[in-house]
Amino acid sequence: MSNPNILEIRDLRVHFPIKVGVLQRTVGHIRAVDGVDLVIKKGETVGLVGESGCGKTTIGRAIVRLNQPTSGSIMFGDQGDLLKLHGPELRAIRKKIQIVFQDPYSSLNPRHSGKRMLSEVLTIQMGMGRQEAYERMGELLSQVGLSPVYAHRYPHEFSGGQRQRIAIARSLALEPEFLVCDEAVSALDVSIQSQIINLLMDLKSQYENMTYLFISHALNVVEHISDRVAVMYLGKIVELAETEELFSNPQHPYTKALLSAIPILAGRAKRERIILEGEVPSAARVPSGCRFHTRCPYADKSCAEIEPEMKEIAPGHMAACIKI
Repeated sequence: MSNPNILEIRDLRVHFPIKVGVLQRTVGHIRAVDGVDLVIKKGETVGLVGESGCGKTTIGRAIVRLNQPTSGSIMFGDQGDLLKLHGPELRAIRKKIQIVFQDPYSSLNPRHSGKRMLSEVLTIQMGMGRQEAYERMGELLSQVGLSPVYAHRYPHEFSGGQRQRIAIARSLALEPEFLVCDEAVSALDVSIQSQIINLLMDLKSQYENMTYLFISHALNVVEHISDRVAVMYLGKIVELAETEELFSNPQHPYTKALLSAIPILAGRAKRERIILEGEVPSAARVPSGCRFHTRCPYADKSCAEIEPEMKEIAPGHMAACIKI
Protein backbone atom coordinates (compact mmCIF):
# COMPACT_ATOMS: atom_id res chain seq x y z
CA MET A 1 0.00 0.00 0.00
CA SER A 2 1.45 3.36 -1.01
CA ASN A 3 2.05 6.08 1.55
CA PRO A 4 -0.90 8.55 1.63
CA ASN A 5 1.46 11.26 2.89
CA ILE A 6 3.73 12.92 0.36
CA LEU A 7 5.85 14.76 2.95
CA GLU A 8 6.60 14.04 6.60
CA ILE A 9 8.79 16.56 8.43
CA ARG A 10 10.02 15.37 11.82
CA ASP A 11 11.84 17.53 14.41
CA LEU A 12 13.34 19.73 11.67
CA ARG A 13 15.96 22.22 12.84
CA VAL A 14 17.82 24.77 10.73
CA HIS A 15 20.36 26.79 12.72
CA PHE A 16 22.60 29.36 11.09
CA PRO A 17 25.95 30.08 12.81
CA ILE A 18 26.79 33.63 13.88
CA LYS A 19 30.43 34.26 12.99
CA VAL A 20 32.56 37.23 14.04
CA GLY A 21 36.11 38.46 13.57
CA VAL A 22 38.81 37.70 11.04
CA LEU A 23 38.93 34.07 12.11
CA GLN A 24 35.15 33.80 11.77
CA ARG A 25 34.60 32.36 15.23
CA THR A 26 31.12 30.97 15.90
CA VAL A 27 29.58 32.85 18.84
CA GLY A 28 26.04 31.56 18.58
CA HIS A 29 23.31 30.36 16.28
CA ILE A 30 20.17 31.79 14.73
CA ARG A 31 17.51 29.16 15.34
CA ALA A 32 15.44 29.87 12.23
CA VAL A 33 13.58 26.56 12.43
CA ASP A 34 13.71 24.85 15.79
CA GLY A 35 11.86 21.56 16.02
CA VAL A 36 9.08 21.50 13.42
CA ASP A 37 6.79 18.53 12.76
CA LEU A 38 4.49 18.68 9.74
CA VAL A 39 2.74 16.01 7.67
CA ILE A 40 1.33 16.86 4.23
CA LYS A 41 -1.00 14.49 2.39
CA LYS A 42 -0.95 13.87 -1.34
CA GLY A 43 -3.14 16.29 -3.27
CA GLU A 44 -3.70 18.83 -0.52
CA THR A 45 -2.64 22.45 -0.15
CA VAL A 46 -1.13 23.43 3.19
CA GLY A 47 -0.78 27.11 3.99
CA LEU A 48 2.15 28.22 6.17
CA VAL A 49 1.68 31.64 7.78
CA GLY A 50 3.36 33.88 10.33
CA GLU A 51 5.21 37.15 10.72
CA SER A 52 8.36 37.92 8.75
CA GLY A 53 11.35 36.09 10.19
CA CYS A 54 9.36 33.24 11.77
CA GLY A 55 11.03 30.57 9.61
CA LYS A 56 8.42 29.95 6.89
CA THR A 57 10.75 30.42 3.93
CA THR A 58 13.55 28.51 5.67
CA ILE A 59 11.30 25.43 5.86
CA GLY A 60 10.45 25.72 2.15
CA ARG A 61 14.10 26.09 1.18
CA ALA A 62 15.07 23.17 3.43
CA ILE A 63 12.54 20.92 1.67
CA VAL A 64 14.15 21.61 -1.72
CA ARG A 65 17.63 21.42 -0.11
CA LEU A 66 18.58 25.04 -0.77
CA ASN A 67 19.17 25.29 2.99
CA GLN A 68 20.94 22.43 4.71
CA PRO A 69 19.03 21.41 7.87
CA THR A 70 20.95 21.02 11.11
CA SER A 71 18.98 17.95 12.17
CA GLY A 72 15.67 16.17 11.74
CA SER A 73 14.22 14.34 8.77
CA ILE A 74 12.14 15.11 5.68
CA MET A 75 10.50 11.96 4.33
CA PHE A 76 9.21 12.27 0.78
CA GLY A 77 6.62 9.63 -0.12
CA ASP A 78 8.29 6.25 -0.47
CA GLN A 79 11.63 7.83 -1.42
CA GLY A 80 13.02 7.96 2.11
CA ASP A 81 14.73 10.83 3.93
CA LEU A 82 15.60 13.70 1.58
CA LEU A 83 18.42 14.79 3.90
CA LYS A 84 20.27 11.53 3.27
CA LEU A 85 20.20 11.85 -0.52
CA HIS A 86 23.22 13.16 -2.42
CA GLY A 87 24.53 13.38 -5.97
CA PRO A 88 22.44 11.60 -8.66
CA GLU A 89 19.79 10.51 -6.13
CA LEU A 90 19.20 14.10 -5.02
CA ARG A 91 19.11 15.39 -8.60
CA ALA A 92 16.51 12.76 -9.50
CA ILE A 93 14.25 13.64 -6.58
CA ARG A 94 14.49 17.37 -7.30
CA LYS A 95 12.45 16.81 -10.45
CA LYS A 96 9.56 15.87 -8.19
CA ILE A 97 9.96 18.84 -5.81
CA GLN A 98 10.01 22.36 -7.24
CA ILE A 99 9.81 25.87 -5.81
CA VAL A 100 8.27 29.12 -7.04
CA PHE A 101 10.09 32.10 -5.52
CA GLN A 102 8.68 35.36 -4.26
CA ASP A 103 10.34 37.68 -6.77
CA PRO A 104 9.75 36.40 -10.33
CA TYR A 105 12.25 38.86 -11.80
CA SER A 106 15.24 37.80 -9.70
CA SER A 107 14.42 34.10 -10.18
CA LEU A 108 14.62 34.39 -13.99
CA ASN A 109 17.84 34.85 -15.93
CA PRO A 110 17.57 38.30 -17.60
CA ARG A 111 19.79 37.12 -20.49
CA HIS A 112 17.55 34.16 -21.37
CA SER A 113 14.30 34.29 -23.28
CA GLY A 114 11.29 32.33 -22.09
CA LYS A 115 11.97 29.84 -24.88
CA ARG A 116 15.53 29.18 -23.74
CA MET A 117 14.58 28.86 -20.05
CA LEU A 118 11.88 26.30 -20.80
CA SER A 119 13.73 24.42 -23.54
CA GLU A 120 16.81 23.90 -21.35
CA VAL A 121 14.66 22.26 -18.68
CA LEU A 122 12.86 20.07 -21.21
CA THR A 123 15.92 18.95 -23.19
CA ILE A 124 18.48 18.61 -20.41
CA GLN A 125 16.34 17.48 -17.47
CA MET A 126 13.52 15.68 -19.29
CA GLY A 127 15.62 14.34 -22.20
CA MET A 128 13.27 15.58 -24.94
CA GLY A 129 14.29 16.25 -28.53
CA ARG A 130 14.16 19.80 -29.89
CA GLN A 131 10.80 19.41 -31.66
CA GLU A 132 9.16 17.59 -28.77
CA ALA A 133 10.46 20.23 -26.34
CA TYR A 134 9.08 23.03 -28.53
CA GLU A 135 5.61 21.41 -28.60
CA ARG A 136 5.67 20.81 -24.84
CA MET A 137 6.76 24.41 -24.27
CA GLY A 138 3.68 25.65 -26.12
CA GLU A 139 1.48 23.43 -23.95
CA LEU A 140 3.07 24.75 -20.74
CA LEU A 141 2.63 28.37 -21.77
CA SER A 142 -1.00 27.73 -22.65
CA GLN A 143 -1.56 26.03 -19.30
CA VAL A 144 -0.35 29.11 -17.43
CA GLY A 145 -2.42 31.45 -19.61
CA LEU A 146 0.25 32.76 -21.97
CA SER A 147 0.42 32.65 -25.75
CA PRO A 148 3.34 30.61 -27.20
CA VAL A 149 4.57 33.79 -28.92
CA TYR A 150 5.59 35.05 -25.46
CA ALA A 151 8.37 32.46 -25.47
CA HIS A 152 10.57 34.79 -27.50
CA ARG A 153 10.40 37.58 -24.93
CA TYR A 154 12.93 38.30 -22.18
CA PRO A 155 12.05 38.81 -18.48
CA HIS A 156 12.17 42.62 -18.69
CA GLU A 157 9.49 42.50 -21.42
CA PHE A 158 6.98 40.76 -19.17
CA SER A 159 4.72 42.23 -16.51
CA GLY A 160 5.09 40.95 -12.92
CA GLY A 161 2.19 38.53 -13.35
CA GLN A 162 3.54 37.24 -16.66
CA ARG A 163 6.98 36.68 -15.14
CA GLN A 164 5.44 34.64 -12.34
CA ARG A 165 3.51 32.58 -14.91
CA ILE A 166 6.80 31.86 -16.71
CA ALA A 167 8.34 30.81 -13.39
CA ILE A 168 5.41 28.49 -12.72
CA ALA A 169 5.63 27.04 -16.25
CA ARG A 170 9.33 26.34 -15.71
CA SER A 171 8.56 24.51 -12.47
CA LEU A 172 5.77 22.49 -14.11
CA ALA A 173 8.06 21.48 -16.98
CA LEU A 174 9.62 18.87 -14.69
CA GLU A 175 6.17 17.44 -13.87
CA PRO A 176 6.66 17.77 -10.09
CA GLU A 177 4.55 16.09 -7.45
CA PHE A 178 5.19 18.74 -4.81
CA LEU A 179 5.38 22.50 -5.34
CA VAL A 180 6.65 24.97 -2.74
CA CYS A 181 5.10 28.40 -3.37
CA ASP A 182 7.25 30.83 -1.39
CA GLU A 183 5.30 34.11 -1.22
CA ALA A 184 4.44 33.44 -4.86
CA VAL A 185 1.93 36.31 -5.10
CA SER A 186 3.10 38.82 -2.49
CA ALA A 187 5.09 40.92 -4.98
CA LEU A 188 2.14 41.25 -7.38
CA ASP A 189 -0.78 43.66 -7.64
CA VAL A 190 -4.01 42.50 -6.01
CA SER A 191 -5.74 41.89 -9.34
CA ILE A 192 -2.76 39.84 -10.57
CA GLN A 193 -2.64 37.93 -7.27
CA SER A 194 -6.13 36.58 -7.88
CA GLN A 195 -5.15 35.46 -11.38
CA ILE A 196 -2.11 33.53 -10.10
CA ILE A 197 -4.12 31.98 -7.24
CA ASN A 198 -6.83 30.83 -9.65
CA LEU A 199 -4.10 29.51 -11.96
CA LEU A 200 -2.58 27.42 -9.16
CA MET A 201 -5.99 26.03 -8.27
CA ASP A 202 -6.71 25.17 -11.91
CA LEU A 203 -3.34 23.45 -12.28
CA LYS A 204 -4.08 21.37 -9.20
CA SER A 205 -7.20 20.02 -10.91
CA GLN A 206 -5.23 19.27 -14.10
CA TYR A 207 -2.34 17.45 -12.42
CA GLU A 208 -3.44 14.47 -10.36
CA ASN A 209 -2.09 14.47 -6.80
CA MET A 210 -0.39 17.86 -7.23
CA THR A 211 0.48 19.05 -3.71
CA TYR A 212 1.30 22.60 -2.57
CA LEU A 213 3.04 24.11 0.42
CA PHE A 214 1.80 27.68 0.16
CA ILE A 215 3.97 30.06 2.20
CA SER A 216 2.49 33.50 2.71
CA HIS A 217 1.75 36.27 5.18
CA ALA A 218 -1.44 37.22 3.30
CA LEU A 219 -4.07 35.45 5.39
CA ASN A 220 -6.94 36.18 3.02
CA VAL A 221 -5.05 34.48 0.18
CA VAL A 222 -4.14 31.50 2.36
CA GLU A 223 -7.77 31.12 3.42
CA HIS A 224 -8.85 31.01 -0.22
CA ILE A 225 -6.38 28.41 -1.50
CA SER A 226 -5.50 26.16 1.46
CA ASP A 227 -7.02 22.93 2.77
CA ARG A 228 -5.13 23.20 6.06
CA VAL A 229 -3.15 26.02 7.65
CA ALA A 230 -0.09 25.92 9.92
CA VAL A 231 0.80 29.00 11.98
CA MET A 232 4.47 29.63 12.81
CA TYR A 233 6.05 31.79 15.48
CA LEU A 234 9.79 32.13 16.05
CA GLY A 235 10.82 28.83 14.47
CA LYS A 236 7.97 26.62 15.70
CA ILE A 237 4.48 25.71 14.52
CA VAL A 238 2.04 26.86 17.22
CA GLU A 239 -1.27 25.87 15.61
CA LEU A 240 -2.44 23.59 12.81
CA ALA A 241 -5.99 22.93 11.61
CA GLU A 242 -8.23 22.73 8.59
CA THR A 243 -8.70 26.16 7.05
CA GLU A 244 -12.34 26.69 7.97
CA GLU A 245 -11.76 25.46 11.53
CA LEU A 246 -8.70 27.66 12.06
CA PHE A 247 -10.32 30.84 10.76
CA SER A 248 -13.60 30.30 12.60
CA ASN A 249 -12.21 28.89 15.85
CA PRO A 250 -8.58 29.94 16.47
CA GLN A 251 -7.18 28.71 19.78
CA HIS A 252 -3.62 29.98 20.15
CA PRO A 253 -3.33 33.63 21.28
CA TYR A 254 -0.89 34.36 18.44
CA THR A 255 -3.30 32.97 15.84
CA LYS A 256 -6.11 35.07 17.30
CA ALA A 257 -3.94 38.19 17.01
CA LEU A 258 -3.02 37.41 13.39
CA LEU A 259 -6.62 36.81 12.35
CA SER A 260 -7.82 39.95 14.11
CA ALA A 261 -5.62 41.97 11.73
CA ILE A 262 -7.47 40.80 8.60
CA PRO A 263 -9.47 43.68 7.07
CA ILE A 264 -13.19 43.21 7.70
CA LEU A 265 -14.94 42.32 4.44
CA ALA A 266 -18.62 42.04 3.65
CA GLY A 267 -20.05 38.87 5.15
CA ARG A 268 -17.17 38.36 7.60
CA ALA A 269 -17.91 38.48 11.30
CA LYS A 270 -16.20 41.34 13.09
CA ARG A 271 -13.30 40.35 15.36
CA GLU A 272 -11.97 42.18 18.35
CA ARG A 273 -8.68 43.76 17.34
CA ILE A 274 -5.79 42.35 19.35
CA ILE A 275 -2.72 44.59 19.50
CA LEU A 276 0.47 42.70 20.39
CA GLU A 277 2.94 44.69 22.45
CA GLY A 278 6.69 44.51 22.04
CA GLU A 279 8.85 43.17 19.24
CA VAL A 280 9.41 39.63 18.02
CA PRO A 281 12.39 38.26 20.01
CA SER A 282 15.60 37.48 18.16
CA ALA A 283 15.95 33.93 16.87
CA ALA A 284 19.48 34.06 18.31
CA ARG A 285 18.09 34.59 21.83
CA VAL A 286 14.91 32.57 22.03
CA PRO A 287 12.89 33.15 25.24
CA SER A 288 12.54 30.30 27.71
CA GLY A 289 9.28 28.42 28.05
CA CYS A 290 6.64 29.48 25.54
CA ARG A 291 8.29 31.62 22.88
CA PHE A 292 5.23 33.82 22.65
CA HIS A 293 4.98 34.63 26.37
CA THR A 294 6.88 37.94 26.01
CA ARG A 295 4.03 39.33 23.88
CA CYS A 296 1.05 37.20 24.95
CA PRO A 297 -1.73 39.11 26.77
CA TYR A 298 -2.65 35.96 28.74
CA ALA A 299 0.85 34.91 29.87
CA ASP A 300 1.80 34.30 33.50
CA LYS A 301 4.90 33.03 35.29
CA SER A 302 4.34 29.40 34.25
CA CYS A 303 4.45 30.37 30.56
CA ALA A 304 8.07 31.49 30.96
CA GLU A 305 9.01 28.15 32.54
CA ILE A 306 7.10 25.49 30.57
CA GLU A 307 7.58 24.97 26.84
CA PRO A 308 4.17 23.86 25.51
CA GLU A 309 3.83 20.86 23.24
CA MET A 310 1.39 20.51 20.36
CA LYS A 311 -1.79 18.82 21.53
CA GLU A 312 -5.04 17.93 19.81
CA ILE A 313 -7.86 20.11 21.09
CA ALA A 314 -10.39 18.95 18.47
CA PRO A 315 -10.23 16.37 15.66
CA GLY A 316 -7.44 17.55 13.36
CA HIS A 317 -6.95 20.78 15.34
CA MET A 318 -3.56 21.08 17.09
CA ALA A 319 -2.23 23.93 19.20
CA ALA A 320 0.73 24.56 21.52
CA CYS A 321 -0.40 26.53 24.59
CA ILE A 322 -0.58 25.50 28.25
CA LYS A 323 -3.59 27.78 28.75
CA ILE A 324 -5.80 25.83 26.34
